[in-house]
Amino acid sequence: MATRVNRQTVDLSGYPELVVIYLGMRVNRLYGMRTLLGFGPRIAKSAADQPDGLLLHEQLVYSLFPMNVGMRQYWRDMPSLLAWARSEPHKQWWRDFLRDSGGTGFWHETYLMQGGMEAVYDDIPKPLGFGGFAPMRPARGPMFGFAARAGRQHDQAPVLSEDELYGDTP
Repeated sequence: MATRVNRQTVDLSGYPELVVIYLGMRVNRLYGMRTLLGFGPRIAKSAADQPDGLLLHEQLVYSLFPMNVGMRQYWRDMPSLLAWARSEPHKQWWRDFLRDSGGTGFWHETYLMQGGMEAVYDDIPKPLGFGGFAPMRPARGPMFGFAARAGRQHDQAPVLSEDELYGDTP
């Protein structure tokens, strides 16, 4: 018996500055499972706290082997996302990760309603997402921060400066 499809769409006109971000953590070494499992409850609590501008948070499994799990988040606008990223607890998580990935890799890809896309892949050994078809470049200099990669101006410094991370400039 054929079933008629209930086809629907959404009206995004109320979200002119919508930002969609996919994030993932990939286990690169066995001890990375501990790192991954340690982040799970903290991320869940952070989303449950409903930071200003976070419209929806969804958990995803990208692959089981290698383990690569993450989330998709919808943000009202880029300033809301960046304000959250530069606040606690995210600020400390990001600093800690960039100093020691704990046997994992982290990546995100961001899509902006007003145009622009950007991505970063930290300790991801095999290209995925945009990296599967576009040339990879070091995330240094103008490509170090989210806003510049997305082609947007933003007056706040990154969570961790390039100099703090590398101890030098490119």
